[in-house]
Amino acid sequence: MARYIGPKSKVSRRFREAIFGKDKALERKNYGPGQHGNSRRRPKQSEYAIQLAEKQKAKFIYGVLEKQFRNTFKKAASKKGITGENLLRFLEARLDNTVYRMGIAPTRRCARQLVSHRHITVNGEVVNIPSYQLKPGDVVAVRERSKTLEVVSNSVSSQRARFSWIEWNGSELQGKFLSFPERSEIPENIKEQLIVELYSK
Repeated sequence: MARYIGPKSKVSRRFREAIFGKDKALERKNYGPGQHGNSRRRPKQSEYAIQLAEKQKAKFIYGVLEKQFRNTFKKAASKKGITGENLLRFLEARLDNTVYRMGIAPTRRCARQLVSHRHITVNGEVVNIPSYQLKPGDVVAVRERSKTLEVVSNSVSSQRARFSWIEWNGSELQGKFLSFPERSEIPENIKEQLIVELYSK
């Protein structure tokens, strides 16, 4: 599966947000990338440009490319409830994102790699598909032989926020996906209604 492997700081500066975590480049240069990023006057953006930028930001945050993102949106639109909130719930229920939320990996990119390299199990079975959709009650754990990995131990030992929709057992290095989160519980700064409006055109 293809994924974005380009410069992270440039993306963060484009959206003026620390999309991939703390970024020294963003702190030093809190303006857009490019030779004239600091001095260039930015023209007023159209409604479409604002909506497109919000979709692109969400894709970068969750590490999803266009086809997969569009399919997730279609799935969200087919479910009862608010489409934008359903979209974020499905993105949060991805296996790589849940591994990151549990604190097993320091970033979503790292979480994706741990899953792809068969270090993660779901309900006792190895799953190496980062986009795997978890269901309430699924138990996500670090594979027994992978518990000594330095990246895992360092990430788990660091102080990380815990989330109400995830039950974490630090001694066993496993957690349970309790439920799909409510929108108010998801900390990402995403205006999901703009994404819905874009796909509704």
